[in-house]
Amino acid sequence: MRIYLAGPDVFLPDAAAIAAAKKAICARHGAEGVFPTDPIESAAADAAESRWLEIYLRNEAHIRACDALVANLTPFRGPSADAGTVYELGFMRALGRPVAGYSNSGQGFTQRTRHFLGAGLRPGPGGGWADAEGLALEDFGCHDNLMIDGGIAAAGGILVAREVPEARRWQELEGFEACVAALMRGRLAP
Repeated sequence: MRIYLAGPDVFLPDAAAIAAAKKAICARHGAEGVFPTDPIESAAADAAESRWLEIYLRNEAHIRACDALVANLTPFRGPSADAGTVYELGFMRALGRPVAGYSNSGQGFTQRTRHFLGAGLRPGPGGGWADAEGLALEDFGCHDNLMIDGGIAAAGGILVAREVPEARRWQELEGFEACVAALMRGRLAP
């Protein structure tokens, strides 16, 4: 099984080390981990006129060439998961392939968003919360936006959320390994 390793890990200063660690975990479980920066042949990417489009096309080619996806959904630059990672998870879900996610934050989406908004938060209509613009705050008890949690659940996948010390937030891979193990045990079906 080839597993696409989605996440904001590509932005980390030790991205190559994280990629190697994730690939080693996959190999221990009998899978091949595919990191977004791994080389892949793509005529469309080779012909792209801009670097950002080339990167997108190579990542899409990787996703299409993989059997499953594990997404790092640890909050990134705000209260929610990385937008690119969420797109990749949805893309794989739309292909009808297994998806799983992990987060090194155990707090739910509502709690993280309330903390992020701070003083800009106020009581909303119906007893909920609203931001400074009066926009309602989602409160369904999910780990992240309901579309993320829902996509994983509808695919029969798992979302492993654990509170990890801040200093280890990007390096801790126990949740990742739990997702890989579940995929390889056949717990996750498309």
